[in-house]
Amino acid sequence: MLNPMLRRPIVGLAVGVLVASGLASSPASAAPIISGDHSALASTLDAKLGARDAGSYVDASGKLVVNVTDAATAAEVRAAGATVRYVKHSGATLAAADTNLKTNLKTPGTAFAVDPVTNQVVVSVDESVTGAKLAAVQATVAKLGDTARVESVPGTLSTFIAAGDAIYTGGSRCSLGFNVRTSAGVNYFLTAGHCTNAGTTWTNGSATLGTRSGTSFPTNDYGIVRYTNTTIAKTGGFSSASTPAVGTAVTRRGSTTGTRTGSVTALNSTVNYSQGSVSGLIRTTVCAEPGDSGGPLYRGTAAYGLTSGGSGNCTSGGVTYFQPVTEALSVYGVSVF
Repeated sequence: MLNPMLRRPIVGLAVGVLVASGLASSPASAAPIISGDHSALASTLDAKLGARDAGSYVDASGKLVVNVTDAATAAEVRAAGATVRYVKHSGATLAAADTNLKTNLKTPGTAFAVDPVTNQVVVSVDESVTGAKLAAVQATVAKLGDTARVESVPGTLSTFIAAGDAIYTGGSRCSLGFNVRTSAGVNYFLTAGHCTNAGTTWTNGSATLGTRSGTSFPTNDYGIVRYTNTTIAKTGGFSSASTPAVGTAVTRRGSTTGTRTGSVTALNSTVNYSQGSVSGLIRTTVCAEPGDSGGPLYRGTAAYGLTSGGSGNCTSGGVTYFQPVTEALSVYGVSVF
């Protein structure tokens, strides 16, 4: 099953520090940072071209590569300053395959997303999908021909919930994602929706932090808590929020495994958790474990996402999915700081 990550906070730790300290950390094992963040250009081109492009990614040399199937679209891409790559499957073809899977593939322990590097929809199956279930998944994917392929991932896909550190409700622990505020200056924090589903009142282990104001899971995976505690420092360190390009080097912070790094491998991923399907997620190579749920995904001062779930761990490695933070900010009418 796909795994959401929840656990307990360090007693007495100021909530703002949970996020700010993640920004200050520079682990020696950090992945190489790609020069220049092409996320804004990638988002602009994807929005402008729609199904005329077949996805984009940042390659090993740091260039933004956009997949196209026709000369006119290629000219627009070059004019925008990106690198053109001709591919077999169009954006419309891949979108149709993705839509087909959203309708026909609901098996818990599976996830899928368009991989712009291989120009296919990649369907991931975890170790719980075996026998007849696996055969059924393979048969569904086979109907899509070479527009899709199946891959195995270690462990089980699930949300990362457990009892432990960071921010608590009842016997559950999660990680604070981003401190946010309204235009009127009212303070809240964001975390995963499968976390806010677990309880109304949130604490740091010794004091009440606030009360849940909204939650959405499954389908989405975000929730918001309004601070009722006015004495705890609420620091931030983020100046913007956006969606990263595939290939972007990113950092994640959580209350179980601390600061970890990796890269974005897909956008708009669909994950079939045992509790239901969640779509629109960011897929990464960053590891995470139970208790890390809700923690922030970011690069520098740019906020990207909230830890949702995945498979594997930080010993053997794994795949982790993130709820794009821009959606939650828009729904709740708040901004990062």
